[in-house]
Amino acid sequence: MSNKNKYSYVGITLVILVFGIIFIPKIVDRISNKDVSREESRSTTLKPNEERDASSDLAYLVINGERKRVPEFKFINQYRDTITNEDYLGKVYVVEFFFTTCPTICPRMNQNLVQIQNTFQSREDFGIASFTITPHIDTPEVLKDYAQRYGITHPNWHLMTGDQETIYKLANEGFNLYTAEDKSVEGGFEHSGNFALIDKEGYIRSRYDKSGNPLIFYNGIVSEAEGVDDDGISQEITILKEDITKLLQEK
Repeated sequence: MSNKNKYSYVGITLVILVFGIIFIPKIVDRISNKDVSREESRSTTLKPNEERDASSDLAYLVINGERKRVPEFKFINQYRDTITNEDYLGKVYVVEFFFTTCPTICPRMNQNLVQIQNTFQSREDFGIASFTITPHIDTPEVLKDYAQRYGITHPNWHLMTGDQETIYKLANEGFNLYTAEDKSVEGGFEHSGNFALIDKEGYIRSRYDKSGNPLIFYNGIVSEAEGVDDDGISQEITILKEDITKLLQEK
């Protein structure tokens, strides 16, 4: 190998090493946030000319060249009514996965959702879908009591329970929001603290971040009152409200 090629090889190796030292920890830190201990999907196949709707500046989640749509689901809500994905067609809604005995992030998430509910209380074309990840505990009666304690009053806010395996598949594959049973963590279960935003046609939507990448999910843990948490993570409830308004205005 010539001296020139040797120097080129050393230079390339140095660049790779520097990238690994500087950037990889930042990427891992971004993925491994306190609200979830596993990687949540962030689409890398979004194309600028394909994900925007003509009537708004919000993105679609595009996977393998197709816009991600909410899969079919069928569960029982807090009133023992059967609720399916079709009940949400024609409505803009927010999705979360939670459980009523959650000792950590769920109370904060649902307090934030109550604020969002109150902002759109009069809108019949708005809703919230809350899926419990502990259906063996969260019966319709338990969910109804939980709703009363938190001030959940919007008629289109359904707290749903059903088969656990089906719910976990819906979370992890349907919405790309991590959910799992883990006896080593507080509460015995871990799940994403993010919200998904769904448009009237059932597509997952979001805004773009400052770098031009789709946000995809909205942090549901940090409140508007906090602004920024102890780890420097900014609240996204305000922008979620703004984006709900945008989707409500879409035809």
